[in-house]
Amino acid sequence: MPNDRKPPGETPPAEGSTAEAHEERHDGGVWEHPMLWVAVIGLVVIFVAAYFVARVFSL
Repeated sequence: MPNDRKPPGETPPAEGSTAEAHEERHDGGVWEHPMLWVAVIGLVVIFVAAYFVARVFSL
């Protein structure tokens, strides 16, 4: 029986494969700065609370 085994090498591309390597997204961006959003939400909360405090004292 002949030795039909081949030594390991590079993996050949799969037949019929249409997949490509994904591109990595860029670092940064507005969604990667959570403290900015915390500050914006905090300011809105302060303004809404100040509105209701002002309404209470205006009665």
